[in-house]
Amino acid sequence: MSIVTVENVHKRFDDNEVLKGVSLNVETGQVVALLGRSGSGKSTLLRCLNGLEIIDSGRIEISGHTMDYEPKRLRALRQDVGIVFQSYNLFPHLSVAENIMLAPNLVKSLDKTKNRQLAEQVLDRIGLLDKIDAYPDKLSGGQQQRVAIARALAMEPRVMLFDEVTSALDPELTEEVLAVIEQLARDGMTMLLVTHEMNFARRVANMIVFMNEGRIWETGEPEAMFAHPQTPEFRAFTSRNVK
Repeated sequence: MSIVTVENVHKRFDDNEVLKGVSLNVETGQVVALLGRSGSGKSTLLRCLNGLEIIDSGRIEISGHTMDYEPKRLRALRQDVGIVFQSYNLFPHLSVAENIMLAPNLVKSLDKTKNRQLAEQVLDRIGLLDKIDAYPDKLSGGQQQRVAIARALAMEPRVMLFDEVTSALDPELTEEVLAVIEQLARDGMTMLLVTHEMNFARRVANMIVFMNEGRIWETGEPEAMFAHPQTPEFRAFTSRNVK
């Protein structure tokens, strides 16, 4: 059964139509890598899935929530749909624990003891329990990004969205963040990833979605798609990006 349903979604910014009738179904536990050149609509689609961008037409349903932008229902949807961006967006004046505990406290009204336990659990899951009382400026970029992932996990989402989360990191830090995402995949988390890490996408995703000019151009299982591109556009893309 699909946990994410996207039907004929259109989105434009002024005269620029960024999404031109995108349709996509994602099953529970599936890891979907969204690939494509800059400007192809990948990040816009991801932001539409969390309600950060309002679509012009079409339908989005995630984890039983139909996207209609009514504030109360939108908040409920975002409890089930976590999103992590390229920038960490951690509050510098709050400790790691406080950054993680903020949303559960506001949304779920957890008491301080249970909230602290939740922070410990998600930090242990990503291998940063020893940094629970550190402040963001004492962490590496990779550690900050892992804390951002932990913060999203603290809301216990059913779907996780990752938007180029390693693009600002050097190769060593990239690997530590990708290792966390790979573990989430093994744990059965439903994920959609916008990534430029082709080998990682090939290894971890069980569906590749190649976007081009605001449309889904080609989809399929990673090995088949990379071995036998069905369109000249994806063939050209892989020839430039896969080493």
